Amino acid sequence: MKVSLVKIGNSQGIRIPKTLIEQCGFGDEIELEVKGDALVLRPANPSRGGWDEAFAELTQSKEESVPLLPDYMREEWDESEWTW
Repeated sequence: MKVSLVKIGNSQGIRIPKTLIEQCGFGDEIELEVKGDALVLRPANPSRGGWDEAFAELTQSKEESVPLLPDYMREEWDESEWTW
């Protein structure tokens, strides 16, 4: 599909047909990247995307306590400095 560049102030832009926007799953923001001589557009990943699902999974875990940080990040002072 060929589209024309349109003048937008001192810049130029393109109009993306609605069907392509829906097909690509674009929301209010998109990510742009130059790869070689091509401009790649993709849906923007929201900040903290997937966190809601991860927290929901943690709360439904069968285990009593699910660590949020791996054990190798623990320090000696964790046990002596912190009181529960």
